[in-house]
Amino acid sequence: MAFTNRNGRTQTALSEINVTPLVDVMLVLLVIFMVTAPILQTGIQINLPKTREAKSEEAPNTAIIISIDKDGAIYFNGGSERKAVNVNDLPELLERRLALTSDRKVYLRGDGDTPYRVIAYVLDQAKKAKANVSLVTEPIKK
Repeated sequence: MAFTNRNGRTQTALSEINVTPLVDVMLVLLVIFMVTAPILQTGIQINLPKTREAKSEEAPNTAIIISIDKDGAIYFNGGSERKAVNVNDLPELLERRLALTSDRKVYLRGDGDTPYRVIAYVLDQAKKAKANVSLVTEPIKK
């Protein structure tokens, strides 16, 4: 498309899109997501027990994670949401989420100072739901 200015000269329209602002915005968003993603994964303060023979295994994004803090509060998929679940609601939550996954794997993150009765209860509920439970620990640094 051509335009004529006051002097009678013909000018063509600029038909290219300037992508520099788009790239700038995308890079800023990338940095923001890179910074906030680890924070969402470890939102609950838990002092994991340390073991020598801990295997390094990455939990997938769709993994079922149950976290128990030192006071015995249970958090279901507790990284991004800090709301504790009711102990009586845990069996129903487990059944509902395990029905959606094929591997039936549950990661249990328990604080080192958590009362054993709470961990035993969660393990019992996971066993009733026929889940494969993995206890999450930290490796001892030499």
